[in-house]
Amino acid sequence: MAENKHKPEQVILTNMCVIEDDQGNVVAIDKVTGSYTGTTFPGGHIEKNEIFNDSIIREVREETGLIIKHPKLKGVYHWYRNDIHYVLFIYHAKDFTGELTSSREGKVYWIELEELKKKKLATGTEHVITMIENDDINECFMKPDGDTYKGELY
Repeated sequence: MAENKHKPEQVILTNMCVIEDDQGNVVAIDKVTGSYTGTTFPGGHIEKNEIFNDSIIREVREETGLIIKHPKLKGVYHWYRNDIHYVLFIYHAKDFTGELTSSREGKVYWIELEELKKKKLATGTEHVITMIENDDINECFMKPDGDTYKGELY
């Protein structure tokens, strides 16, 4: 019997959503919990047996108080850490209801996208913005580069 050279890898599925209003403002979150800190967009882990669409709606509601409708998948952002493949699905939503409310994850607020770009962004957030702004780019792979990561866009 031939040896199986294709070993399944351990994968952690996550998501993130860029929520945009009709004036070009986006919802930002200043993350303060865990190892991922800085200004970024709401999102989190996909739970066991959870549909991806349901997961992003839940995460946005938990972190922002907003209920998004019709989130559009814009790309995939991924990296390896400690032999685990982390996969982040990037969504974009323009249809939402509710009032913006901060959570234990951090302060949430509306900001013009151009102003957001000037803030101290969480690692890789600049690549997420590029994927949202450019329909021809739908993948970002973060490669180790010394003590940090360097993103490559596809």
